[in-house]
Amino acid sequence: MYEAAAAAAILVVSVAVLGHKRVKPPPPKICAAVTSPRIKLSDGRHLSYKECGVPKEIAKFKVILVHGFDSSKDIYLPLSQEMIEELGVFILTFDRAGYGESDPNPTRSVKSEAFDIQQLADQLHLGPKFHVIGVSIGTYPIWACLNYLPHRLAGVTLVVPVINFWWPSFPTKLANEVFRKQLKRDQIKLSIAHHVPALVYWWMTQKLFPNCSIMQTHPILLNPRDFQTIKQLSQLPNPHQHKIRQQGEYESLHRDMIVHFGKWEFDPMELKNPFPNNEASVYLWQGHEDKLVPFELQRYVAKKLPWIKYNEVGDGGHLMIHEKKLCEAIFRELLLGEEPSF
Repeated sequence: MYEAAAAAAILVVSVAVLGHKRVKPPPPKICAAVTSPRIKLSDGRHLSYKECGVPKEIAKFKVILVHGFDSSKDIYLPLSQEMIEELGVFILTFDRAGYGESDPNPTRSVKSEAFDIQQLADQLHLGPKFHVIGVSIGTYPIWACLNYLPHRLAGVTLVVPVINFWWPSFPTKLANEVFRKQLKRDQIKLSIAHHVPALVYWWMTQKLFPNCSIMQTHPILLNPRDFQTIKQLSQLPNPHQHKIRQQGEYESLHRDMIVHFGKWEFDPMELKNPFPNNEASVYLWQGHEDKLVPFELQRYVAKKLPWIKYNEVGDGGHLMIHEKKLCEAIFRELLLGEEPSF
């Protein structure tokens, strides 16, 4: 990834010329009004959450679902009430730190996200073990749970998990080849997030160069199934959409990039099987036509961790959690162990 790293170094010089004020992010904005239930964490922060499904007191399964980039606890899941009752599942979603109505975490890290989940589960009395599902960039908290909290997990699913190109176990040649397939603006963005995170705010707010394809909804990032899904989602009401970034893009979106693409405390590909006695499983779903997450590196992760049950959808994209058939298959596999058909 030397070309993008060199571009990032050039940007350092550019920023120095432009001045410090353009580099330093603003303080987080205060929520206008908090309308959702929240818990208070051990460090004093508040975490906003939402409960759905059958009541947790009678649920057969309790699932914590972790939203992705530019999303929230109001993530759309196309599960019918009939299926929810059939599964007997209680679903808990929450705004990750800095998103929606959850307080920012100025020291947010891969590790801190896992312990936010643990405190949420404990304060809402989910019991000693619970299932977790992570979506897109919301899977770095799931990798953290596998590393720090394996004893609390009843089953795990990673849906289109975003890759960190700098995980040590990736062969340099393979990682570089796939990295160079990214748009140039994204190569620079990722290199800055990894090498000089203090410049992420500047890069994401400057107007001189294109800075981030996902923020600009670049059509190259969407395959036909994703286009269809976006069309369907646009017809669904989302009265809380405006709350997602209300505390500032730096505290929500930018910190997500900094944490995920930064230097992790552990290498996911060196994790041990959390279920050595086959008492549960870890599942990973990837779309072969996902334009955001390269399947080549995802396959390598699955090869390095053979205890992960890998599902690759041939024409699948990045938004499969919002497709009714696939969403149902994801839940049925995690909770019932059913082999998916797609």
